[in-house]
This record gives sequence, C-alpha cells and structure tokens, in this order.
Amino acid sequence: MKPAAYVLLDFSAMQHNFSVVRQHAPQAKIIAVIKGNGYGHGLLRVAESLPKADAFAVARVDEGIRLRKAGVTKKIIVLEGFTFEDELSALINFQLDVLVHSPHQIAFLLRREEKKQLSVWLKLDTGMNRLGFKIAEFTQAYADLMRCPVLKKPINLMTHLASADDKNDPKTQAQIRLFTDTIGSLPGERSIANSAGILGWQDAITDWVRPGVMLYGISPFADVTAQQLNLKPVMSLHSRLIAVKRIAKHETVGYAGSWVAPYDTVLGVISIGYADGYPRTAKSGTPVLVNGQRVALIGRVSMDMITVDLQSQPHAKPGDPVVLWGENLPVEEIALLSQTIPYTLVCGITQRVRQFDSSWLT
Repeated sequence: MKPAAYVLLDFSAMQHNFSVVRQHAPQAKIIAVIKGNGYGHGLLRVAESLPKADAFAVARVDEGIRLRKAGVTKKIIVLEGFTFEDELSALINFQLDVLVHSPHQIAFLLRREEKKQLSVWLKLDTGMNRLGFKIAEFTQAYADLMRCPVLKKPINLMTHLASADDKNDPKTQAQIRLFTDTIGSLPGERSIANSAGILGWQDAITDWVRPGVMLYGISPFADVTAQQLNLKPVMSLHSRLIAVKRIAKHETVGYAGSWVAPYDTVLGVISIGYADGYPRTAKSGTPVLVNGQRVALIGRVSMDMITVDLQSQPHAKPGDPVVLWGENLPVEEIALLSQTIPYTLVCGITQRVRQFDSSWLT
C-alpha cells in the first residue's frame, strides 16, 4: 500500500552534488556534513551514499557514536564538541574527532592521562560569535592544548563563516583574513569553507572543506538557484489528491475562511499538512504540482491537509499524484513563499512520512 505522504531520495543526485564540490575544491579533502539526521535525509543512508568523502561531520556525540556502531570507519568530527566528562570518554572510546571551543573543555582534557588518544580541531571565532575562542584567547588556548597528553598532534584549526551566503558582504573576506593572520604558520590542517564558502569564496578553500546543504541539492544563496549551480535535488516530497469538489464564488476555504473564492472554483484536497512537515506558513499562491502541472495553494495549511485551486485541471481526480517540492519545484521556492529557509523544510519532515530510495519506484 502506497502511503499518502512520502519522500523519495535520489542518492545518485547526492553523488553528483559531491562531484560539484570536488570541481570547486579539487585539492582539498572533503568533510561531508551529515548532522541533523543528514539534513532530514537519513544519517546512515547519507553516509553510505558518500563513499568518496574523506570524513563526516555531525553536531553531537551521539550522532558520531551511531555512525561508528553502524560500521563507519572514516574520520568523524563532532562540531559541538563535548560538555561533560562522559562525553569526552565516549569520544576517545569511539575515536571521534572533536571541536574544542571553550575553556571548560580544555580543563577536562588536561585531566586526562591517556597518551595521544584524541584528535581535536581548535575553533577560532572570527566573527560568527557562537562557538570558538576569540582572538585574544586563542594563543593561550592553543598553548594549553599542546600540553594535553591525551591529544594527538598537530592540532587542527577551524573557523566558521557567518555571512558567506551574501557575496556582497565584506565580512567573509575579513573573517578569512583574520583566521589566516591569527594562525600564521602553526602546524595542523585548516578548515574554513562551508557550502557557501566553497561556491563563492575561493580564499576560503583550504586543506579541508565542509559542504553541507549543497550536498542535498540546495543552493546556499538566496539569489542563485541550485540548478544554476549545477546541483540536483536529493529529496522530493509527494502526496495525492484525496478529494475534488466545487465551490461557488465568494465561498471561503479552510480555517478562518482566509481564502475567498473570486469565481466558481474547483478545489482539490491533498493529504499533506504541518504534521507531515509541510510549512504552516506557506501562503496562498504557493505552487504545488498536480499531475506534473503547477496549481496554487489556497487557504491555510492544516495539520493533515491542504487545498489547491484546480481550475486549470478540470479532469483531476482523487488519487492523482502530487509533488510538494522536488524536481521542477525547488524547495528553495517553497521556503521563500513560506518565510523560512530550505534547511527547515528538509529537516522538518516528520516521522509519519515514510522515506524511500528512488529505486522504490521501479
């Protein structure tokens, strides 16, 4: 039985997107960022689909442990680092690389007596003002880490770009310059570039790059489409029409009657809603594909259903296929009309929506 709402994942598209990363950073090693359950695409499925990645990055210790227990042997970097002693022990036991960004972490590391058990990335805060040591703190932090017997040497170095998705913002070049000037000729490998850095800032490409959203076929830029960047969408969200009905001019549709029919209307009801991860903030007029043709969302998104104007499809019937985003309907477009970003949509698919590899169709 085909589920009402489901996701199709095209991992050949992900491998294509990985090749785009390689084209932009031919000499760099690639850390595939698969945090947040692989940006909603499935942590283990994404890892399995990227055999050419040099390393993986996750946000939290338990994500790294899950990958190790699943048999992933590549380098895994935990971007949020650790907070408690037991997390540090787990990092050592499962041989996970860890980001060091705060003095309390160094205090824990200095107490460990194991020899050369842990690889770390020291994070320099160059202007993101989230995690990382400020410039005035960096020299002492580096010296303290060099005294930690538990650490493998050399220490690797990292920063994160705050505004790389805006090619006109001078902050990115300032961040790159500050990072380079601060670390100077210290040993250890460097990493600066996220997806936007890889695609838009050549100077951000160093020893390691960290593609995230571009791997999933999503543009990191508001003014450039994924297609223009030669990226292919990995995720498509599907459903079906469950009812077709006629309403008269001036009748209202949905909660609060927010949409008033300007003419006698054929409307379709689709089995998708915010309980599936479709954005409640999507406006009337947001496009939906019914039988491969664009129609407009009308009325409010509810928990389990949306309604669309079927005037252009007089022969549409219950059971007809629907695409909410995917090929020919970019998730970026839906995000823009929903006053959000694509990340929240692909990460927000809920548990009741089953996910299938695209081979499921064959």
